[in-house]
Amino acid sequence: MQSINRFLYGPTPEEKVRAWQSKLRAEQRQLEREMRQLDAATAKARTTVKQLASKGDVKSARILAREVVRSNKQKDRLSVSKARLGSISNQLAQQLAMAKVTGSLQKSTEIMKLSNQLIKLPQINQAMREMSMEMTKAGILEEMMDDTLAMEDDDELEEEADEEVDKVLFDLTNGKLGQTGTIQNAEPSLEDKLEDEETERVMEQYRQQLSGLLS
Repeated sequence: MQSINRFLYGPTPEEKVRAWQSKLRAEQRQLEREMRQLDAATAKARTTVKQLASKGDVKSARILAREVVRSNKQKDRLSVSKARLGSISNQLAQQLAMAKVTGSLQKSTEIMKLSNQLIKLPQINQAMREMSMEMTKAGILEEMMDDTLAMEDDDELEEEADEEVDKVLFDLTNGKLGQTGTIQNAEPSLEDKLEDEETERVMEQYRQQLSGLLS
């Protein structure tokens, strides 16, 4: 009888909610993986910033410190998004409790607001769009928002305030760079130059890795 009802009327409200909650948990795990990757790449970049600072390479240290700042902001963004996914799951649990009384799922402005915010995150944009469409059909959400509102402006991530970069430099170099200015070094030896080339190669590697995670 249950299989016949599913064929005629589709999944029950409980089945729909359980499926959505499973998808939400999967997206949370994806964000957790990205945050761990960011942590690992950022830790290596921080070490390189310290090495550059010890050699007085202010320009390279500042470039990489900017990537560290962007990475910190991106991790905060991912963390907030993970919490929003959890909030949607909790809201769906409340919806399910109400559905047992009313017999159907109800519109939710809170889920609508959270979904709109999450769709702006590129990492889970597609999954949230698909889920939002399913919730719209189920009567929980209004029609999808206009595409012009879908993608978040990344200017804030791309152009970090200099004072933030200075603060990171100051913290990572124990005050040698950033707020206290530059370090003056003597003419580098051939050994120093070769070491600098290797450091620059490593720095570029971490920059590319971070940029890939932040894109």
